[in-house]
Amino acid sequence: MSENNVDIISAEIAGTLAGLFRERVRRTPDLVAYRQYDESDGQWKDYTWQQMADEVARWQAAFASEDLQPGDRVAILLRNCREWVQFEQAALGCGLVVVPLYTDDRAENMAYILNDAGAKVVFLQDSEHWERLLEVHDQLGGLLRILTLEPVTVPDNESRVRTVADWLPDTGDGFREDDGEMDDLATIVYTSGTTGRPKGVMLSHRNILMNTDSAMDVVMMRHDDVLLSFLPLSHTFERTVGYYIPMKNGSTIAYARSIPQLGEDLLTIKPTILISVPRIYERVYNKIQAGLAEKSPLAAKLFYLAVDVGWQRFEHRQGRAGWSPSFLLWPLLDKLVAGKIMAKLGGRMRVAASGGAPLPPDIARVFIGLGLNLVQGYGLTETSPIISGNPPDNNDPVSVGIPVSHVEVKIGENDELLTRGPCVMLGYWNNEQATREIIDSDGWLHTGDKVRIENNHIYITGRLKEIIVLANGEKAPPADMEMAIAMDPLFEQVMITGDNRPYLTAILVLEPDQWKTFAATLNLPPDDPASLQSDTLIQAIRKRLDGLLAEFPGYCQIYGVTCTLDPWTVDNGMITPTLKLKRRSIMAVFGDSIEKMYEGH
Repeated sequence: MSENNVDIISAEIAGTLAGLFRERVRRTPDLVAYRQYDESDGQWKDYTWQQMADEVARWQAAFASEDLQPGDRVAILLRNCREWVQFEQAALGCGLVVVPLYTDDRAENMAYILNDAGAKVVFLQDSEHWERLLEVHDQLGGLLRILTLEPVTVPDNESRVRTVADWLPDTGDGFREDDGEMDDLATIVYTSGTTGRPKGVMLSHRNILMNTDSAMDVVMMRHDDVLLSFLPLSHTFERTVGYYIPMKNGSTIAYARSIPQLGEDLLTIKPTILISVPRIYERVYNKIQAGLAEKSPLAAKLFYLAVDVGWQRFEHRQGRAGWSPSFLLWPLLDKLVAGKIMAKLGGRMRVAASGGAPLPPDIARVFIGLGLNLVQGYGLTETSPIISGNPPDNNDPVSVGIPVSHVEVKIGENDELLTRGPCVMLGYWNNEQATREIIDSDGWLHTGDKVRIENNHIYITGRLKEIIVLANGEKAPPADMEMAIAMDPLFEQVMITGDNRPYLTAILVLEPDQWKTFAATLNLPPDDPASLQSDTLIQAIRKRLDGLLAEFPGYCQIYGVTCTLDPWTVDNGMITPTLKLKRRSIMAVFGDSIEKMYEGH
């Protein structure tokens, strides 16, 4: 069999996630599996499937030296890298259950997850992560072993810490195959709750493997594809689509060095597949908009002409529009505009997938118009995660696609989307009540998302629990409004408030460079904190918001505004590791400002 015709490994053949890895090694031992930057010599290095297998065998031999039994939990706190894969595949092959942690999560959350899962081993990156765990060291009594990829400074009374280099034997004894059965628990993924403690989603080997089979309806990945991985592997979207599916197909994964270096890595790696969340596309879009504002009107006009013609060509290919004479302009527009932007993505991008949150249609239109094959999908951690996706030949960017195979969907009360099938989780770890609240007696998982279904495409219309009910009974969709506002480069982060209030208000984190430019137009000193509270700014911001929210009902107008330059981060407790707003936390911090916006009403 030639390398250009490597067949896909099905869930049935794989049996388990460790079985998937073993089968890939057996079939294509000499193909490049992973590409990673080596800081020691400043070079990108390739690692074949066989080289990975040899390393996994070493890890399994090391696991065998610890007091671990099948079913025990082991945690990983690591940036995306080949060692992440080696740790997990070795653990799965020993029948252990993997618990991923977010590298930028708060120390108390990490301690809670490690204790709730009963983890016996944790594998972390470096001194930064070790120092974070030291903050909650007194809560880590259940750990038997703490492994570090890089050397760290260890207290004299801490004997559990070992660097991986010291812990691993020189060689392994071949693969262990104690990974159990398809329906056994493979991983516990803690969802970063916007309120309360995170819940541990229990996913079996079958859950994930069947989802990789289902995803082939929309993720047209080939063995000769190269992915640039930068979303955290602790995110189930990246783990399934950016790790297991490439393994299923024999594709190559390159690990980006960091988000700030992503632009450089795109040019170096020249990926054919990109897996991302909407926030990345929003940031690129905002940079494009900011750049256009500094160029001539002719350049901006040429850009939007390219987008319009490219979008019409896309609609024609999808069978939703006829041929247009404007298509004859495309070779020139591609050369002058679209091709230059696509070159910044590496120039070989075949498919770009977006998931994890709704992608604003206007942003999708721009990228698709420029020639990016951008497809949006939808799912939950609790569904392994993919429920639906847009196939390239049936792509409606306003929708989140069509249900993938093996996945049932229907609309329940209040237009809620329900789903059922082999990809639905086993339940929440140590939380039967929460499991019963989300999965009914007939096996339908209640997503909490309101939808409509047309032509087999799913369209998200809102969240059941993310509706602001004003004092007059009118209902406003905060997430949709926040998305519309965030498309403006001036606004880095947005949260709308107004539940049981007479009108809506907004808390806005301004982008620093854009703020300086905007402040100059208002004759306000950008470095003076008083400028952020001036009536001049507030009136200008309100006017700007009116334009951004023009398509929403009149009662969705923003009357009160609070501006800040301090970003909301995981460390300050304002957002979750998956970048969702922690509304209660933000409201607590800005409580006085919120009350001031409602004074006299």
